[in-house]
Amino acid sequence: MINDAAGGGGQVRDDGGTGQDLVDTLLRWQQSGGVWRVLARHPTTVTVALLRCDAGEEVDRISSGDAAWMAFLADRDSGAD
Repeated sequence: MINDAAGGGGQVRDDGGTGQDLVDTLLRWQQSGGVWRVLARHPTTVTVALLRCDAGEEVDRISSGDAAWMAFLADRDSGAD
């Protein structure tokens, strides 16, 4: 499911995949030269922005509350962590 994101240039996406699928998406994004950054943490969800390789324009957002997603992002603020 993709919805317009309030206050951002990208989209918010939680396509119903597993948290591991979303983690794999982040890792592929990073391996392709893209940058990602945690935008918001809530008790039940974490939202991440996918940015161009120059950390400029936001291309997409992913938000999920899946346990694997939350665990992967627990001590990370960006792909540089």
